[in-house]
Amino acid sequence: MDSITHIALGAIIGDAVAGRKIGRIAMLLGAVAQSLPDIDFVASSWMDTAHDVMAHRGITHSLLFVAVVALLFAWVGRWRWRGAGMSFGWWFFFAGLELFIHIFIDAFNAYGTGWFEPFSHYRVSFNILFVVDPFFSIWLGISFIVLLFLKSHSRWRVFWIRFGLIMSCCYFYYCLLNKYRIDKWATEALHSQRIQYDRYFTTPTPLNNWLWYIVAEDSAGFHAGYLSLLGHTRSVQWSYFPRNDSLLNTLRSREDVRELVRFSQRFYTIEQWGDTLVFNDLRFGQIRGWEDGKARFVFHYFLHQPGENEIILQRGRLAGWDRRAFRIFLQKIEGR
Repeated sequence: MDSITHIALGAIIGDAVAGRKIGRIAMLLGAVAQSLPDIDFVASSWMDTAHDVMAHRGITHSLLFVAVVALLFAWVGRWRWRGAGMSFGWWFFFAGLELFIHIFIDAFNAYGTGWFEPFSHYRVSFNILFVVDPFFSIWLGISFIVLLFLKSHSRWRVFWIRFGLIMSCCYFYYCLLNKYRIDKWATEALHSQRIQYDRYFTTPTPLNNWLWYIVAEDSAGFHAGYLSLLGHTRSVQWSYFPRNDSLLNTLRSREDVRELVRFSQRFYTIEQWGDTLVFNDLRFGQIRGWEDGKARFVFHYFLHQPGENEIILQRGRLAGWDRRAFRIFLQKIEGR
């Protein structure tokens, strides 16, 4: 999830676990602990883009990182606030809970999270929440703001802690149900339209959990389409994208290409744009693909111009969005 959500969630959990023992500082420590896995952003200062995208949500989002950092955090907390009445085990629980919740929630996005690094490079991604979902985060934000202004011993603190956590958990459960429904509808659409596929994935489109992006792979490429849970029809208009794997024949020995293929979990295509080859990772969707089924993909890497790939995950995410585009997006969410 986004950093603001992690900060708000961490502060609320911190207050719930340790607020009565160390006061308001528990919110700050919770926000810090919850944010620690994202320290991997510093890797971008010395890594090239291909290695950086693989390093992000890698070792710092692993169970090993959670265990080691929780021990260090507990040692520091026990030493610094030794008069607060919190044992080493309680500090370890505090930090471990914050860190684990961070890597747990991140695994529900499309990016992929390296829970088992460095022993396995397998990336966990459940594709249930978009990385920024205001309907998940708003309840945490409200509780966070209220808790900042409430007095330390106010009896209302428990109510607002529960409000933020319960409301977000309810929405999270609702998203799980949406995932079940959309997977069922997606496979039905593929079968009814007689599309042969080897594997598929579904993932929500930006800022919501009602319009979903579907990709189904066959032996030569991918069928991509969109389906709204709010619409009256379950049919999908598919666009086909050939993998064009042969275009990589002369580049397979390059380290950045190997990293990109591994990172994409083989959901990729190669395209020729003018005089350069482009590597597309399909998992991050298309640039307003619900409006144009053949739109370019958000994650596109210029293989012949690696120096032009610094902001690879952001340059296409909201490209071309204006009032008209947003209106069309809302219509697609409604199923029109």
